[in-house]
Amino acid sequence: MRLTAPPARRTGRQDTEGMAVASFVLGLVGLLVLNLVLGPIAIVLAVIALRRDTARRFRALLGLGLGIADLVVLAALMSAHGTASWSVWGG
Repeated sequence: MRLTAPPARRTGRQDTEGMAVASFVLGLVGLLVLNLVLGPIAIVLAVIALRRDTARRFRALLGLGLGIADLVVLAALMSAHGTASWSVWGG
């Protein structure tokens, strides 16, 4: 009979770093496309990463700010154009 070592316990620290980076990237991309979808996802990932005390705190805060900016940009463009859809190219 062969004994194996128990699986290593994950601390979650690396997971929160990934969440912080993902929230930053999604918030940044969300300024251009799909801000109604990517903005809230960036906000949620940033909040989770911050609550779990991520080592990349500044990146998570940037992701949170960009996620909020995504929704603000969407609201401004919706009110300016009077429609829920908009295009970067003005079409």
